[in-house]
Amino acid sequence: MLYSQVCLYPPAYEAPPHVLTSAELEERLAPVYERLKLPEGRLELMSGIHARRFWLDGTKPSEGAARAGKKALEAAGVSPDEIGCLIFTSVSRDMMEPATASFVHRHLGLPEKCQIFDLSNACLGFLNGMVMLANMIELGQLKKGLVVAGETAESLVESTIQHLLSDESLTRKSVKSSFASFTIGSGAVAMVMGSKKEHDTGHCLKGGAVRTNTGYNNLCQGAQDTSKGILMATDSEELLKRGVETAALTWRDFQDELAWHQKDIDHFFCHQVGRAHARLLFETLQLDEGKNFATLPFWGNVGSVSAPLTMAIGLERRIFKSGEKAALLGIGSGINCLMLGVEW
Repeated sequence: MLYSQVCLYPPAYEAPPHVLTSAELEERLAPVYERLKLPEGRLELMSGIHARRFWLDGTKPSEGAARAGKKALEAAGVSPDEIGCLIFTSVSRDMMEPATASFVHRHLGLPEKCQIFDLSNACLGFLNGMVMLANMIELGQLKKGLVVAGETAESLVESTIQHLLSDESLTRKSVKSSFASFTIGSGAVAMVMGSKKEHDTGHCLKGGAVRTNTGYNNLCQGAQDTSKGILMATDSEELLKRGVETAALTWRDFQDELAWHQKDIDHFFCHQVGRAHARLLFETLQLDEGKNFATLPFWGNVGSVSAPLTMAIGLERRIFKSGEKAALLGIGSGINCLMLGVEW
């Protein structure tokens, strides 16, 4: 996919107020650690995550997304009346029906003629939302749109803690499938996108490449259990292996499509999963890990928010500057991979 008319405005994010460290999580899991003789510090050592952020009790995905959306509109200098499409892209949702986008739309006071919908694709939702808006802009159907995401990890983490504390049959082997749930954090991000014909921001989405490998869609599955709450089972080692395999093919397509190569790219902003994931990804793709800006240690895996949040923080800290190129690298359970090229 290639784009010539798609402009980006600075992304904005909302940081949940509560910081929960990996050490504090392990304190909650002390009975499990003692029974299975697991070493303290295992969680941070294995994941590279020191802390993740949580919302205040009762915060809904739409609320975080709306706060980030308001910041994005203000940063762009764009009135809510100018937005012709809103896409909500998180794994988390307020409820099954109506679309969570409807609550964000109402919070932000967007116009009645603004098309709204939810788009969910595990951790790739926000990048998919960018593609959807870009396609509409390129076709001349849209002048400006807004993509938002608001992830809420609190229920998943709490359900997993309670499940492990109550399961007397746990072994060192069976507990592994639950540990990925403790890498998850909360957060929200948003970005305005527009037509270059209407206003050239100087920041462009150039294109990207996508691959799917659904033969492995059983490696990470999460669902609501009526008696136990939200639980997720993850084969982390196999998911890592198969995800990076898929990324290698996508990276090849990305370079061919955009005629970009590693030397042309100033920064990589990746979906944040874990330290081992980043290491293997950059080794396999033969990329310069020094170009990878990471938020993982203090945000954890924020689902669909991770990659755009990392770019937003990179811009905020002036690590990613005008005139530079960046690649957004996303891998999600399914398995899905999407890579986008941005010229700032």
